[in-house]
Amino acid sequence: MRCPPVRASDGVNPVLKAANPCQIRIRTKAEASMKELQGKVAAITGAASGIGLAMAKRFARAGMKLSLADREEKPLEAAATWLREGGAEVVTRVVDVSDADQMDAYAASTLETLGGVHLVCNNAGVGGGGLAWEMTTADWEFVLGPNLWGVIHGVRVFTKHLVEQNEGHVVNTASMAGLVSVQGLLPYNVSKHGVVTLSETLYADLQNANKDVGVSVLCPGFVNTQIANADRFRAEQAEDSPERRARQAMIDQFMAQAMSPDVVADMVHDAVVEGRFYVLTHSGTEQAALARVQRIVDGQNPGRLDAGLFLRGGRNRAGDN
Repeated sequence: MRCPPVRASDGVNPVLKAANPCQIRIRTKAEASMKELQGKVAAITGAASGIGLAMAKRFARAGMKLSLADREEKPLEAAATWLREGGAEVVTRVVDVSDADQMDAYAASTLETLGGVHLVCNNAGVGGGGLAWEMTTADWEFVLGPNLWGVIHGVRVFTKHLVEQNEGHVVNTASMAGLVSVQGLLPYNVSKHGVVTLSETLYADLQNANKDVGVSVLCPGFVNTQIANADRFRAEQAEDSPERRARQAMIDQFMAQAMSPDVVADMVHDAVVEGRFYVLTHSGTEQAALARVQRIVDGQNPGRLDAGLFLRGGRNRAGDN
């Protein structure tokens, strides 16, 4: 039997071209999305600050109940208090997303306290760079734990419930560094490329199984968050010193130029409602990714990209600079 080709215009992610189109029911965006969010439950990790907190605020405005997780208890409770004062129904749990047992418990508590789950935002993560010949095992584990294993665990513990009810959406936070390879950010690049391919494969598998569960992968450039201040989670690097304060002041000044997390949260909300897979926040992302693919096609060696691209490409899709 000759099968018709799978086209992006049919409403399916082009990644499915690698699968058997005869076995895939192509869904339109309308079928794949959760257009009505009122009263449904969102589970969000890394929710105490940054993009996670902005998503919590945005989905609270859409009328969703919130199950928020973060490894920092005080900021998490402060965020929950602020949201409750605005009328949101919120439960919280202190979680290290890299820990399988803690993520099992987080999923169980979400289902028990809120009665279900419909939207899962695997957002927790840290920044981290280094050279391959200088990094220790601990350096690798520090980044891959939350950035990749945290997403793996989130998908593992929550997706089965979405599949059983045949409704829901998963948002995995990757990065522009999941589409291109930026020099000096080796462990971060590896973690975020992993999140992108995890998300693409999850999308394809759900489509192939004819499940009405959507997936989005968020690939932001620089956003004004605390991701560059990940040293606070490593005792050996968090000790106060003039050098550390000077470095942090420089980072804070740089990040102040970056995109607002609230703008990113609006994009994520729209992607969930529209059933859109790729969420690219900065206008330079497509060109950088296309240049990488073109080098592969042309048989060229990798190009050099520095981290400034994450900011310089930053005319965002909401029209802000």
